[in-house]
Amino acid sequence: MILVTGATGFIGSHLVERLAAQGRPLRCLVRRSSTAGNLPRAIELAYGDLESGAGLPEALRGVDTVIHLAGVTKARTASDYDRGNAVSTANLLRAAGHLDEIGRFVYVSSLAAAGPSPADHPLTETDEPRPVSHYGRSKLAGEQAVRQSPLAARTVIVRPPVVYGPRDRDVLQMLRTVSRGWMAQIGTAPRRFSHIYVGDLVDGIVAAADCTSASTGGQVFYMANAAPVSWDEFGSVAARLMGRKMRTVAIPENAAYVLGLCAEWWARLSGNPGILSRDKVREACCAGWVCDPGRARRELGFCASTGLEEGLRRTLDWYKEAGWLKF
Repeated sequence: MILVTGATGFIGSHLVERLAAQGRPLRCLVRRSSTAGNLPRAIELAYGDLESGAGLPEALRGVDTVIHLAGVTKARTASDYDRGNAVSTANLLRAAGHLDEIGRFVYVSSLAAAGPSPADHPLTETDEPRPVSHYGRSKLAGEQAVRQSPLAARTVIVRPPVVYGPRDRDVLQMLRTVSRGWMAQIGTAPRRFSHIYVGDLVDGIVAAADCTSASTGGQVFYMANAAPVSWDEFGSVAARLMGRKMRTVAIPENAAYVLGLCAEWWARLSGNPGILSRDKVREACCAGWVCDPGRARRELGFCASTGLEEGLRRTLDWYKEAGWLKF
């Protein structure tokens, strides 16, 4: 039995569909307030709360594999990130730590936990983590909880970079501006970043869960397309697929921080954190966000096979059919 957390989210919904299609025994941990209607009907639901720990022992009963995807990607305060990522992960590990039948615990972290890369070479898993945002620090704290758990030797940590694909709402915001013929960029430097199509990431997560080699236990794996891009390149490919001409608008870094501050004020007033904040601007101003996926290829046999153009084509087709994007 596989327990998946975060099943109703962007990546989680794709993972659950894949596992269900493979006929695997599957249980999803959801809040009672969650909208689980998009999950396949045959899936077993377990109701619980990661932040309080309620319902976790029952959700873990009979489970041999845990894939922990649930987390917070947008929050108003550092403590909100901490509760959603570090505390929640520690609670799940505490509930699972004494269960001998759990043979694999996959924690889906983030490249943000490692921090930015130098402009001239990609990060590897042996580099010292230096997160620059509240989000990154909270995901790194989740990794530290993993390493301190009795399950540490049975755990794999996956650090994806930018993930895009059908149902994603974050990259969608940028693609909406591209569909109107322009794209904003902070500064003028062509900063490069790693990326991965959601279907490829799901392949990698499943490979991490299925790998029985003892040498992979306790390891960190970057999962990304081999070829990094700049946002200008990313937007240009999307513009071409949509039949648009794109103009890049450079926003000075100081102005971007002001916009981030304004967005934080609005988030506090509305109660809804958005994609823009000073934290996100700080990440965007870094030299690069490039990682080396070589370890995943060597030790898990995983390689992201979907090129950027094909991945964006699938994504844009889905957005158009779903009515999320018009072009």
